[in-house]
Amino acid sequence: MNALRERYKKEIIPALMKEFSFKNIMQVPTLNKITVNIGMGEALDTPNALDAAVKDLAVITGQKPVVVKAKKSIANFKLREGHLIGVKVTLRGERMWSMLDRLVNIALPRVRDFRGVSPKSFDGRGNYTLGIHEQLIFPEINYDQIDKIRGMEITFVTSAKNDEKALALLRHLGMPFRKA
Repeated sequence: MNALRERYKKEIIPALMKEFSFKNIMQVPTLNKITVNIGMGEALDTPNALDAAVKDLAVITGQKPVVVKAKKSIANFKLREGHLIGVKVTLRGERMWSMLDRLVNIALPRVRDFRGVSPKSFDGRGNYTLGIHEQLIFPEINYDQIDKIRGMEITFVTSAKNDEKALALLRHLGMPFRKA
């Protein structure tokens, strides 16, 4: 079992029960899944860029990404329905806990001039989205083998009913939020 998941079960659940005065352990919010996606506008012009993004995301997450197609045509962006425009991965279980552990303890401290992540990126339903500007912060990525620096969005889906409880859960899990 992952060390972070073990810490969640032994330390974080009792702390959240005490903080929000939950009566039942099932009321304590938990992390359901982590979704990592890379939107690729340049995939319309250079089809090889999509293959490189798939390879990078597979190395980072340890799981093969799904290639996403456009749902609607948008003339202003020269986008047609069915064109390949991005890649995404949904992580659950052991891979999810491992990804969160590596992100919090290894990847985020490698960001230049890092002062913490914004606590304002919650969606109102207890989910948090974090934007990363470059994939190079992950130690799995070899700098010499990338063709272009790409950003990604990482979404943490929790079972929390509101942002306050989700913020407390992610803070206890080690997410370095900056002061608002």
